[in-house]
Amino acid sequence: MKKVVLAYSGGLDTSCCAQWLRDRNYEVICFIADLGQEEDFVKIEKRALSGGASKVYIKDLRQEFVDDFIFPALKANAIYEGKYLLATALGRPLIAKYLVDVAHKEKAKAIAHGCTGKGNDQVRFEVTTQILDPELEIIAPVRIWEFKSREEEIGYALAKKIPIEATKKKPYSIDKNLWGVSIESGILENPWIEPPEDCYQWTKSPESAPHKAGYIELTFEKGIPKKINGKIYDGIGLIEKLNKIGSLHGIGRSDLIENRLVGIKSREIYEAPAGTILYLAHKELESLVLDRELAHYKDGMSPKYAEFIYYGLWYSPLRIALDKFIAETQKNVTGAVKLKLYKGNCIVTGKKSPYSLYRQDLATYSSGDKFDQRLAQGFIRIFGMPYQMKPRLTER
Repeated sequence: MKKVVLAYSGGLDTSCCAQWLRDRNYEVICFIADLGQEEDFVKIEKRALSGGASKVYIKDLRQEFVDDFIFPALKANAIYEGKYLLATALGRPLIAKYLVDVAHKEKAKAIAHGCTGKGNDQVRFEVTTQILDPELEIIAPVRIWEFKSREEEIGYALAKKIPIEATKKKPYSIDKNLWGVSIESGILENPWIEPPEDCYQWTKSPESAPHKAGYIELTFEKGIPKKINGKIYDGIGLIEKLNKIGSLHGIGRSDLIENRLVGIKSREIYEAPAGTILYLAHKELESLVLDRELAHYKDGMSPKYAEFIYYGLWYSPLRIALDKFIAETQKNVTGAVKLKLYKGNCIVTGKKSPYSLYRQDLATYSSGDKFDQRLAQGFIRIFGMPYQMKPRLTER
């Protein structure tokens, strides 16, 4: 039997994939990544074994996920199309890295995933695999099997007695990790329909959030969040804490018609309470310590960095090179930010840094003003000089 290492989540698609591959005489080895999705991994392991797997690997990757993927994206202010904080996209290259690792240990010649032929994750898994070991075969059952809908998959799972949680009435496709939740399919495919509350996994609706605002203070060191309200947390604990606080106040929901890499538009629902809070706080702190040209240049680079994550190019030379630039920008991103959380809104109420470039004596309009306003006239004349010359040149 030919060995294949399957990226296994325990959801509908990968549960069907394991059995489908087994039916075709593959020895299936499942790899389960703990990225902070807070699931019952013992239960998922049993599901994999009952669904045809010969062996199951489970690895806690949360620390590596935070340190080597989430925080670099945070420092880059990487958000895809203004709304998506890239939780699922960041996790895929890390999972693929360990799929390759397990394949080498097991002397398997192939890896497999449960991604569809019109999704982004197939690209993320496969491009990463091709970069790390181009000799490995890649099998994508969902692209070639006989099922034409999630309803048919559910029917197959029931016929094979595979325990699943998806139903024909609630056929959402959900991916969770420490950084956020991605939700699609079912009724959500109609962009005119408001997402029903039962699709959300973490956050309270703004209507049911507390009527009293919550306040928090975040402390950063060189672009990395270190404290909440003065208390030190490790990266995992800090994100978990902010997810709980943000979810309580309805923070972090987004509804996006996004442009997928394969060329179609899709409707995705996302939840990222901690990410929403941290991105806003980090960006506001940068506004205090980065000079104008550096801040503007970095703002222009952030969407490109986000695209590289979204496109599955985490291990590309340019993304790695950009990290060097970003590391330089973060040297002075140290300080504290105060935020107000209220019914889905996250509002910055204060910020400070020992490296602040803000000078009150230059910005003030009070008696302490040290800005020599008489210099402005000469500055304006020199600044506007090229544009005064233009009409004369045009007349010639």
